[in-house]
Amino acid sequence: MVARGLDPVGTGRQIELAADAFRAAGWDVAVAVGTAGGAVPARLAARGYSVHRIGTRPTFDMAAAARLAALCRSWKPAVVHAWGRSAALATGSIRPFAGRIAAVAHLATGPRSRRLGWALARLDRVITVSAGVAGRCEAVGVRSGRIDILAPGIEAAEPAGLSRHDLAARLGLRTDTQWTLCVAPLVGESRLERLVWAIDQLEVVHRGVEHVLVGQGPLAARVQRRARVQQLAERLRVVPFCDVLPDLVKASQLVWQSGDVAYGGAILDAMACDVPVVAVASDAARQLIGDGVTGRIVPADPESEFPRRAFNVLENAELARRYGDAARQRAAEQFAIGPALARHVEAVERVAAMEDRL
Repeated sequence: MVARGLDPVGTGRQIELAADAFRAAGWDVAVAVGTAGGAVPARLAARGYSVHRIGTRPTFDMAAAARLAALCRSWKPAVVHAWGRSAALATGSIRPFAGRIAAVAHLATGPRSRRLGWALARLDRVITVSAGVAGRCEAVGVRSGRIDILAPGIEAAEPAGLSRHDLAARLGLRTDTQWTLCVAPLVGESRLERLVWAIDQLEVVHRGVEHVLVGQGPLAARVQRRARVQQLAERLRVVPFCDVLPDLVKASQLVWQSGDVAYGGAILDAMACDVPVVAVASDAARQLIGDGVTGRIVPADPESEFPRRAFNVLENAELARRYGDAARQRAAEQFAIGPALARHVEAVERVAAMEDRL
């Protein structure tokens, strides 16, 4: 498996679940990590997986791709399984130099560049989580016959058992406030200006809320600067990685998402933990959230809808409980982990069995 350094929600949690499923199916699983940071590599190593750090920068660069090619030539894996767009781009780029391998990409957000489309077309199979992501793959040149659409499954990561006091001390929060959580890469697609604006508006009508944003990316300085300008710095904690995310998800009163992020960031994980969710409309939000049942999906315009719906959840404990209960039930019924992982393993094993590859 090839991935960025990630924390155990969203794509990171899906990698953990898939690694266990492949191991149970008899596969020897190794993980190549193309960037710095993230708790998932250490968590996998602690469970006996072979973890290779092939990159130490914040992004998956060509040096990491070159190390991936060398690793493939020496280890000779039956399948290289790339998770996310940057890992898929690297895997497609180095495939001619990696020896005779099968190659699969797993995407939870759609590609936006022809360059990534070119890389995906060099792979044997592309697994997408929804028809919307599949359609965007086709739009950049991936043939529909090479795409599998497999909805995700979820089982919440086991928390470390940290108390609210422990989490507050770790993250610089107060114990007597409500907490919201957003997990998203700090890139344009995450539309974090909506999140910062919503936090500002929420404070006008509902004081005593603190907010955690977990993610890294090129917009980190801009987000921090905007928070200072809007006098939000004391209420918004921005951290690149968070090794206590399973505990933080459970301790949060709301998980929300402002843009187009794989698995809605922590939305799918929150659903499995009875935590209500609010998200601006995106492919992930429409797939995961039952609007008005498990949380709310709001339009991008008017902007006031995002903080207004978040306010409704934070202000109304009964509504939050109802959304949380329904979210857990939806996660168990619509995103059951057993069938989802079985389909995933089967799709990759079909690729491994192919005789004719690119």
